[in-house]
Amino acid sequence: MIISLKGNSAWLQVRRYWELLHVLVSRNLKVRYRGSFLGIYWSLLNPLIMTGLYAAIFGKAFVSYYENSIFNYALAAFTGLVVINFFSSSTSQALSSVVGNGSLLNKISLPVSVFPISMIAANVFQLAVGALPLLAIITFVNSKNLVNVLTLPLPFLALVLVCTGVGFLVSALYVFFRDLPYFYELVVFVLWLSSPVFYPAAIVPPEVKPFLALNPLSPIIESLRQITLSGAPPNLGLIWGALLSGIIILSLGWTCFHLWRHQFMDLL
Repeated sequence: MIISLKGNSAWLQVRRYWELLHVLVSRNLKVRYRGSFLGIYWSLLNPLIMTGLYAAIFGKAFVSYYENSIFNYALAAFTGLVVINFFSSSTSQALSSVVGNGSLLNKISLPVSVFPISMIAANVFQLAVGALPLLAIITFVNSKNLVNVLTLPLPFLALVLVCTGVGFLVSALYVFFRDLPYFYELVVFVLWLSSPVFYPAAIVPPEVKPFLALNPLSPIIESLRQITLSGAPPNLGLIWGALLSGIIILSLGWTCFHLWRHQFMDLL
């Protein structure tokens, strides 16, 4: 009987958390795109426009690294932009999620972790209905292999793990350090510049590569490009490397969030 009651209690908590997450994600999307003509498809239009600019400016300089095809360079730039835009938007929104809902947390007892997760989940929904279907079509056209299409979500899973871990960390830090958004803008810029978004990884000098290897977005971008553009079967080494870095960052972020959250209410 005791085991049954505990099981029911755990299930009720999970159900309550899921329902709360659904409400918050819906609210985030409605507020974000209220009155917008394209709505969530702005998340797809932005990297498409930037891809066109990169192709026009850097295409000739880097086209030799992509089989002398400006189209291949454009696809490579698009995949990198999808990753960096998702990371930037989701983690920046997660950063202020706990402090932004401080008044609500002071009135109602809610699981604090649901707020950064809801920001990440809203961006996952955008990705799932925006860039992901387009990348799936590109993958199938290039590889003619359904296995590549089926493994396409794995680099994105690694990306979501990284963003969730970083989201937990920065949302907790922002409770204590209100200047964090200004510093975090610089961090995102450094990650963008050190990720092979508009340039091929092959041009990076050997002495610099060990430092760039610390960037958790680089293996995700490389894995995504390998699956999408190469036409070869998925490289499991790249995929597992990206997933491992995602798991490590998620574990670190959640640990810090869990250890510090008992101090949140005194500062909100």
